[in-house]
Amino acid sequence: MKVSPYAGKPAEASMLVNVPRLVTAYYAEQPDPSVPEQRVAFGTSAHRGSICLYREHKKAPDLSDKS
Repeated sequence: MKVSPYAGKPAEASMLVNVPRLVTAYYAEQPDPSVPEQRVAFGTSAHRGSICLYREHKKAPDLSDKS
């Protein structure tokens, strides 16, 4: 198995998520179940779905800490 070049190093700022924006999006946004990419599915391996995928289709604000 190849070792990640990020192993043992602090995460770069561009890799981090703005947690307050993520929490706000979690409570403020509602996926449209008629759009397959926004559906959330549950299976034996746990949650499948992401507010990030919802953002791409909804044009919601970026949740990264770049702003």
